[in-house]
Amino acid sequence: MTRTVSLLGSTGSIGTQALEVIARHRDSFDVVALAAGGSQPDLVIEQALAFRPRLVALADGRGAESVRAALPGVEVAIGPDAVVAAAGIGADVVLNGVTGSVGLRPTLAALEAGSTLALANKESLVAGGPLVKRAATRSDQLVPVDSEHSALAQALRSGARGEVRRLVVTASGGAFRGRTRAELESVTYADALKHPTWDMGPVVTVNSATLVNKALEVIEAHLLFDVPVERIHVVVHPQSVVHSMVEFVDGSTIAQASPPDMRLPIALGLSWPDRLDGVASPPDWSAPQAWTFEPLAEDVFPAIRIARDALAASELHPAVFNAANEECVAAFAVSDLSFLGITDVVRGVVEAYEGADASSVEAVEAAEAWARAKAREFIANVG
Repeated sequence: MTRTVSLLGSTGSIGTQALEVIARHRDSFDVVALAAGGSQPDLVIEQALAFRPRLVALADGRGAESVRAALPGVEVAIGPDAVVAAAGIGADVVLNGVTGSVGLRPTLAALEAGSTLALANKESLVAGGPLVKRAATRSDQLVPVDSEHSALAQALRSGARGEVRRLVVTASGGAFRGRTRAELESVTYADALKHPTWDMGPVVTVNSATLVNKALEVIEAHLLFDVPVERIHVVVHPQSVVHSMVEFVDGSTIAQASPPDMRLPIALGLSWPDRLDGVASPPDWSAPQAWTFEPLAEDVFPAIRIARDALAASELHPAVFNAANEECVAAFAVSDLSFLGITDVVRGVVEAYEGADASSVEAVEAAEAWARAKAREFIANVG
């Protein structure tokens, strides 16, 4: 059976790899919509000519005229509402690969349209967790695309939920694994982008260096799998081959292992619960290799502790955590904030927020706006 697909964030890392997967399995998928930021119109045109969607949505209209001229007969829509429309088009599968909490409205639109949501945009679940969970009407409607959550979803098929003792989320350790806080005082944005195993976008790569990405994943795992956050453990695994594990009450641990290749969880997100053939090469089991696991240095990388506190504080504290971090990463990129200042400011913003319920998208967006303003205030004072 051919599944229709709406792809959000088509020009980003997730989007381009998703199209690679789809290109190799053209009989399985029909791309009906592409959505992108709009800063790479030539790439959007190339993608649309190759996959022939009926809708192209651009959040930014700077290159819209060239896109329209190159795609006669294709609807080209502009603005954030256009991306939401692409999400709500009614495709069998919507892959949300946009970056940041701007993905929340498209996430909700996809779920409300009844589509299966292959979710790579973890920020929308972190920011609007209760809203997203209420919008999902089927137990299989929300399919994780992050490698760690895809691994957990696969491993959880090995036992009943009552048999789960804890989830073990693996972390590569990012660009600065093993360094002390003193050694991190002078690292630069360029240093933070040198991830040892994964090729990701700049925001996610910096988040990996601060371990904020893993903190967001802890929140996401709690929301996706209904496991109490105190039973979600993080361990550093530099080789990035074991993507996460589920520990069961009898002492067994089921791990999902594969090369550090995002096409694998992307493919599974598109085809869940089935697997596509030949997505990536498995590890070479005939060659000597070693996998290591290390404890997390929470005193050096406090992001996960801050995220746990945010999750315990109120429904909107995770949205505040995420929005404050986005502001801090932007400031770090232009040298207005130090690397260590990112989590210091995020902690200050989270502690300053009084808390509220995630009763609507507007409530989430108000909390995010407050967090961004407060983060800018902290950053200016640090500067």
